[in-house]
Amino acid sequence: MGTTLHTLTPPEGARKKKKRLGRGIGSHRGKTSGHGMKGQLYRHTAMPVSFEGGQLPIHRRVPKRGFVNIHRVEVHGINVGALSGFEAGTEITPELLLERGLVPKKATVIKLLGDGEVSAALTIKLHRASASAQAKIEAAGGSLQLLGQGQEQVEGDAG
Repeated sequence: MGTTLHTLTPPEGARKKKKRLGRGIGSHRGKTSGHGMKGQLYRHTAMPVSFEGGQLPIHRRVPKRGFVNIHRVEVHGINVGALSGFEAGTEITPELLLERGLVPKKATVIKLLGDGEVSAALTIKLHRASASAQAKIEAAGGSLQLLGQGQEQVEGDAG
């Protein structure tokens, strides 16, 4: 015989009756509706998360120092040695580095640093480069082009 409409019932405890508050002294929840007499929990349902029972809260006890620079530019560095896996003649761009997993997605400004060695002649287009990185790229026969804010800058202008 399968399940029919008249045999369906909700599971035990699924349909709980609502507490009827303030319905007279015979209901055990009349007058003060279960909140007791006066006091903090009588007047409010809950305390703020930061409330510590009247003690000075931690966000006021801890000293504040310094400031957060809202104009900060996050520069992500990548070493010359990390480019050794690329073949000679490859054009290295921020998009290619992101695709290969060498820089995170949030890296908006990428700087080439001089740690490691590179043997292949690479064409590199990045935002910034250190002087030692630029020297190593040019010694290997490659070229370095610096990208600006939306346009390309003059070659050799290391930042």
